[in-house]
Amino acid sequence: MRQSRHGYTIIELLVVMAVLGILATAAMPLLELTVKRNKERELKQALWEMRRAIDAYKLAYDGNRIAKVSGDNGYPPSLLVLVSGVPDRLAAGQTIFFLRRIPKDPFAPSEASPEQSWGLRSYTSTAEQPKAGENVFDIYSKSEGVGMNGVPYKQW
Repeated sequence: MRQSRHGYTIIELLVVMAVLGILATAAMPLLELTVKRNKERELKQALWEMRRAIDAYKLAYDGNRIAKVSGDNGYPPSLLVLVSGVPDRLAAGQTIFFLRRIPKDPFAPSEASPEQSWGLRSYTSTAEQPKAGENVFDIYSKSEGVGMNGVPYKQW
């Protein structure tokens, strides 16, 4: 009469552990790729949102909704102005807001504030040599990384 044994042998457990290790090793690059893709999507969305707000500020300035200053070119003096708003000349007592909040660059260091996470380009600087100045004409990522499309994040 035979006794039936229940359970797994040590060899079976080792084989299962080896297979699980191989699967986990193969899944890690896919996970990293997914995280990078999500950060790039966040970066595109943040750049689009911020540039749209800068353009809306310029349109409001050109439409005489914002008080004009001599020698000013109509771009916001800082990113904070887009959030804090400006008085609307056409609707007395009301404020025009262009952003609810300044989004943070997803590739910026965690200790950087949202305002500090972006590189600023003034109206007088070139796209190849962006420099901050008296206004905010454009923004860019300060990250040294390169996107999955082969273009550095600074050039997005």
